Amino acid sequence: MKLDNSIAAVVTGGASGLGEATARRLAAAGVKVALFDMNAERGEKVAAEIGGLFVAVDVTSDESVTAGLAKARAAHGQERICVNCAGIVIGRTTVGKDKATGAMVAHDIASFAKVINVNLVGSFNVASKSAAGMAAHDPVNRDAERGVIVFTSSVAADDGQFGQAAYAASKAGIAGLTLPMARDLARNGVRVMAIKPGLFHTPMFDSLTDEVRASLAATVPFPSRLGSPTEYADLVAAICENPMLNGSSIRLDGAIRLAAK
Repeated sequence: MKLDNSIAAVVTGGASGLGEATARRLAAAGVKVALFDMNAERGEKVAAEIGGLFVAVDVTSDESVTAGLAKARAAHGQERICVNCAGIVIGRTTVGKDKATGAMVAHDIASFAKVINVNLVGSFNVASKSAAGMAAHDPVNRDAERGVIVFTSSVAADDGQFGQAAYAASKAGIAGLTLPMARDLARNGVRVMAIKPGLFHTPMFDSLTDEVRASLAATVPFPSRLGSPTEYADLVAAICENPMLNGSSIRLDGAIRLAAK
């Protein structure tokens, strides 16, 4: 798919981190970008800077996603690119000790379900509704391609660490979803890919000290640093432009394999 001003895109989590970098990368190529996020202040700012559209969307809500897509399509036409970057992290071990009583307690089911609901169910919610719109429109090229969906998995899907039961499960679910969804949508001319980022300098790293960030960067074999969100965005663009990329998850990780802790 050629990236130009004939193409519209929706990017969830577009107000910061990997989503923001992706929105900026696509907009720089001329793509009309709608940012879905819950952070209205930051989302409006990014949208204004790239000439895009911000829409406040809760990816876990059917009504919110449906309304968000309708608003984006009214402004830009049917999206042909859907990039899912919205996600959360809650670190809890399967069994822990209650600080007040010292008793052993299980991982609370509410926080586990919240991570799964946002990262996995929310991604599918947006992608499936986007795919329905793509499938109803004419192809954009000689391959009869109608759209591209990109999911954000994680190296934690393969190398989940201590305290990452919920997060790793959600990202493994994304990886497991990618091939069957690509097969489902093949007859509709819609491709589906996932990216598994390693250690990337996103906003959650800003709370860490320089020393901690440096120690994490040193664990990456090569290049021995944290990844830049722009490198994630460049891979999204490459996926969109290469029609043979379909049904797979790509590790973007500098050859890192996460240790247990």
